[in-house]
Amino acid sequence: MDGIFIDYYDPLFGIVVFFLIIFVASFLTYSYNIYKEKLARSEYKELLERFGIGNLDESDYVHLYKTYNLPFDSIMLLASSFVHKGNYNKSISIYLTLLEHVQDKVKKEELLEMLGTTYFKSGFLRRSVDVFLKLLEFSPRNTNALKYLLLCYEKLKDWDKALDTIESLNELKFDTKEEQIYIMMQKIMNDSLLTYDKKTEQILSIFNVAKNTTRLTAQYLLIYNKKLFWDMIYQFEIKDIIDLLWYIQFDDVNFDVVKQNDLLTQIYSAKGYLQKGCKATSIVDLDILSLLNTGDKDLRDRVDLGFDFVCKKCKKTHPMYEPRCPHCHSILSFSVKSKLIKRMNIEENLSLQ
Repeated sequence: MDGIFIDYYDPLFGIVVFFLIIFVASFLTYSYNIYKEKLARSEYKELLERFGIGNLDESDYVHLYKTYNLPFDSIMLLASSFVHKGNYNKSISIYLTLLEHVQDKVKKEELLEMLGTTYFKSGFLRRSVDVFLKLLEFSPRNTNALKYLLLCYEKLKDWDKALDTIESLNELKFDTKEEQIYIMMQKIMNDSLLTYDKKTEQILSIFNVAKNTTRLTAQYLLIYNKKLFWDMIYQFEIKDIIDLLWYIQFDDVNFDVVKQNDLLTQIYSAKGYLQKGCKATSIVDLDILSLLNTGDKDLRDRVDLGFDFVCKKCKKTHPMYEPRCPHCHSILSFSVKSKLIKRMNIEENLSLQ
């Protein structure tokens, strides 16, 4: 009996019991954690399925972020997918909701940048300006914020603030020469205190040192001073403004000037303003239309000249000219390309209405 009592209190037995207790506790803890993880995954999967059919609320993203540690980058990627689909309001709501809960400075800056960009894309320019100005308080050297701020001021026609933004970009060693030239010309053209003569003088002074403003200068003169436009026509690169020349009304064409230049003669021969063309030019479409004017009239009446505009930087093609490429935001980068198209007559236009 005494021997059994001594064995019961054997230190080795106590150690075994101790480790057994630890093992049981660890097993129970492990099993409970597996159960919790399985339950969490089930709820997480349910939320993702709701996302798949577009029913995920903004609060769900915060729930996923805070409770299930869904990576911040994953939420940003999901929000960006709404932007690509054109669902700007959804992505804006997600960014605004996350801003209330994210504490990390870097993540806040990223959220503000994405929010400002989305506001810009959705057309809320004033809100975009406010967001980017707030972002610049945190990060004064954020070049993306400054670039978008410039785009916003440009669209809002706030030329003075646009020039101030350009100055900030210059301090960061960015080449903004073309932007500055464009904004200066726009400021001059839209200055209600300047006379047309003074505007023309200042615009031409810029054109003389920056030939990439050919189109801006030509457009301005065609509206306000057609005589000066034709007097200066040989200072312009005619191929760069061929679409402008094509759409000029018959009574506004200076044929004395036109007949002195082969390309101009071919343009208005192809247009039908002149009866006879000249020798072939480097623009095949013009030559074809000019030849058609001397042949089958029915065929000629079914063909017209159209134009595409190709960005020299990103190579994207656009149906309309814009001073700034909507894809890469490069300034004064479009080149014009002519093409033969089917002429739309009055009856066809009416049938489409």
